[in-house]
Amino acid sequence: MKRHQKWWIGGLLIIAVGWGVFGFRSSMSHPEEKKIVALGDSLTFGVGDESGHGYVENLQQWLDRHYEGDTTVDNHAIPGQQSDGLLNQMKEASVFKSVENADYILLYIGMNDILKSNGGDLAPLNERQLSKGKKDYENNLKQILDRIREKNPTAPVLFLGLFNPYPDKPEIGGVITSWNHLSESMVQNYDDVTFIETNDLFEEKSTRYFSDAVHLNEKGYEKLTKRIIEAYHF
Repeated sequence: MKRHQKWWIGGLLIIAVGWGVFGFRSSMSHPEEKKIVALGDSLTFGVGDESGHGYVENLQQWLDRHYEGDTTVDNHAIPGQQSDGLLNQMKEASVFKSVENADYILLYIGMNDILKSNGGDLAPLNERQLSKGKKDYENNLKQILDRIREKNPTAPVLFLGLFNPYPDKPEIGGVITSWNHLSESMVQNYDDVTFIETNDLFEEKSTRYFSDAVHLNEKGYEKLTKRIIEAYHF
């Protein structure tokens, strides 16, 4: 009787070890999938890139080439979106769920806030209205980051700073720099949120990098993607 018990116990051990090895090999042969969630406006949407990629899909393809496992993207960007629109968008269940399951979160927002607060364009500059718009932007951005961290406390957030689409106009550059200083100081209050400088990438206006007055083309988005990869060590 005892001999049978020993064989029975031994058989269970062999099965358990076998399943353990099988499970280990399965996990090794099927690396974990990574998910990028992108939030923002037309730049994150990829407007102007004839390849249809933009910096978000460029980054996805780079991760697929350099790391095991697939990378998926949920791009919730909306062309023309402002910070108040993004704040409202984050109340949507699908967006909230997407953020909750994200491994990386990309965020670019603010240029449309500047445009709207200045009356829809950037000439001439209205300092009083821009100051008010900046305060609204600050309030919205804080709530956006709070909600991201409420739903996902650990996923790295890559916050892209604004760039001046009119580098030959230093007065506009001054506004961009001021708003970037604000957002850069704000993200420091949150764990694992990285501010990525972009304003130095396009110091000259050229069809080499721009598809129109404000949007990048394929080469412009490639340059932006390279900056993200250099700034954050995946």
